[in-house]
Amino acid sequence: MDKAQASRRRLLNAGAVEFAAHGIAGARVDRISADAKVSKAQMYAYYSSKEGLFDAVLAERIQEIVDAVPFTLDDLPRYAVGIYDACVRQPQMVRLATWARLERTPTGRLLKEAEDPKILAITQAQRDGLIPSTLPAEDLYDMLIALALAWSPGSLAFTASEADPAEDNQRRRTSLAAAVARVLAAESP
Repeated sequence: MDKAQASRRRLLNAGAVEFAAHGIAGARVDRISADAKVSKAQMYAYYSSKEGLFDAVLAERIQEIVDAVPFTLDDLPRYAVGIYDACVRQPQMVRLATWARLERTPTGRLLKEAEDPKILAITQAQRDGLIPSTLPAEDLYDMLIALALAWSPGSLAFTASEADPAEDNQRRRTSLAAAVARVLAAESP
C-alpha cells in the first residue's frame, strides 16, 4: 500500500467512527483529519468534501456487509445469517446507514446503484425456476436484508451484540435461516 492509499484508508476508518457517532451534519472534519493524521487539504483532495468522504465510507461499509458472505442462490439463508453476523461484529455500519436515512435519503434505495447484481441474479434464478417468483426479486432481496437486520442497532425491538451469550446469537441465526427458508419456499405472498 502506497502512502496515498494508506492516507485514504486512515481517512475512511476515522470518518466511519466520526460519522457513526455524530452523523453527517455533526461530524467534524478537524477531528477526522486529526484522527487519520491526514491534513484537511489532503482529505478534500481525495474526497472533495465532508459529504464525499461520507459517501465513500458508507458505500465501503455497506459493500463489506452485503459481501460478508458469498452470495449464492442455493443458500440464501446462509447469506442472511452472514449479514446478521457482520452487523453484530460491525454495528457502526448500521449507524452510518441510519444517519444517511435521517439526513440524506429518507426514501428509496439508500445507494443509487444502477442495477444491483444480486437482484439481477435473483431475477434470473426466478426465471430459471430455482427460486419461487411469487415475490419480485427486488422485494425478495430487500426482505432478506431486512430479516438479517432484525436485531441490528437500527432495530425497534432488540439490538444484538457480540457480548450477548453465544446461545442467544445462535438462536437468532437459526431463526433467521428458518425464516428466510420459509420465505423462499412460499408459493404465494
